[in-house]
Amino acid sequence: MARLTPQDIRNLTPNEREKRLQELYDELSSVRIDLATGGGTDNPYRMRAIKKAIARILTIQREEELGVNE
Repeated sequence: MARLTPQDIRNLTPNEREKRLQELYDELSSVRIDLATGGGTDNPYRMRAIKKAIARILTIQREEELGVNE
């Protein structure tokens, strides 16, 4: 998973953002299931990175809804 920068997120269309957000939620769910079943993960910080990417997308969506940075 490549790190999403705020500029990359702002360059996405709203539909692309929604799609990427859903992909991240699915990936987070998968990681949580792996950890809960004792499978572990190859990268222990993967869950943290996914959560941060989700937060970045949600923050930028809210900024645009409120008209911040215009």
